[in-house]
Amino acid sequence: MERVSKMVAEKPVVIFSKSSCCMSHTIKSLFCDLGVHPAVHELDEMQRGGREIEAALSRLGCNPTVPAVFIGGELVGGESEVMSLHLQRSLKPMLKRAGALWV
Repeated sequence: MERVSKMVAEKPVVIFSKSSCCMSHTIKSLFCDLGVHPAVHELDEMQRGGREIEAALSRLGCNPTVPAVFIGGELVGGESEVMSLHLQRSLKPMLKRAGALWV
């Protein structure tokens, strides 16, 4: 859990993903389209610790565990939560407050 906390402090937006997950790809594409450059951690490509991080994400309440999106150090959720925020026009203001967007 401590490792996840350190990782989410790296950048304003952090995404835990798996390279084979289509929902993870969708979320990463959304952030790129918005002009955000998140820290992306591909759990299935990590040489060490991917499974432990996935277990920690599960303990935090991520179900499914990927994609897991953190904005400003806080867990936002997965694909459905992020897409809901985007459709409600709440995602961009959240990204601006976190320092991930300037315009």
